[in-house]
Amino acid sequence: MAISDDPSALVADERRGFAALIGGARRRKAASLGIALALEALIILLLLTLGTQILGDKDGDEVVTAFEAVEFAAPPEPQPEPATDAPPETSPATPQDQPLPTPDPPRPSPLNLNPVPAPEPPPPAPPAPPQPEPKPSPSPTIGARINPGRTYGPADTGNPRTAGDSQQVGTAPNGEPLYAARWYREPTDQELKGYLSTATAPSYALIACKVVTGYYVEDCELLAEGPAGSQIGRAVMAAAWQFRVRPARVGGREQFGSWVRIRIDYSVNRSSR
Repeated sequence: MAISDDPSALVADERRGFAALIGGARRRKAASLGIALALEALIILLLLTLGTQILGDKDGDEVVTAFEAVEFAAPPEPQPEPATDAPPETSPATPQDQPLPTPDPPRPSPLNLNPVPAPEPPPPAPPAPPQPEPKPSPSPTIGARINPGRTYGPADTGNPRTAGDSQQVGTAPNGEPLYAARWYREPTDQELKGYLSTATAPSYALIACKVVTGYYVEDCELLAEGPAGSQIGRAVMAAAWQFRVRPARVGGREQFGSWVRIRIDYSVNRSSR
């Protein structure tokens, strides 16, 4: 190969080399494309062949085999004709007309050789005797006494207008004279039993109270009670607000604000009601 110094010849050689390079690349690309198309066609052909084998032949005829079962039995034997002179046969009794068999009595168990008779029922208990009715307990009665007798001074009785002056029977808690008292209105059992229900009977309480307007009492104090521990004094002090007592009479006139002595007896009535 000769080397030329002509630049145009060099350019022409370069163009020819470049064109040859491009042509070779195109040929290789075309060959690769042809190979890819051939592989795809082969894959499609294989899929069509497998699908035909799986689905089966659509145009093929189906062969159906049918079996029929036939029972071969011997021909029936000829029956003899019934005689005309023979009496007609009676129809057999139906199961409803036949008597039912009587069941056998149960046999004793071989294990129970010596049966024990059942124990006889115990005789009925005799009726309980009638219980006596409980006797009513003695009902307590409340005795309210203003004038306790000779031990605590004489009774202050008589018409309040014509009676004389009240008798002094002691000294009040504040040092003033203490007089025997008279009821203006004696308290009822209903007014006292609610308070005296906590006390023990028989018992008594002695209190000193000041009489105010309206014949009521106030500032009461316990003077004595008996027996000790009967709680009668506390009960009478609680019920004293209901007492209506006349004041002491001095100089022929009632003196409100005077002190009087009151005794309450709490006893038990032994008679049954």
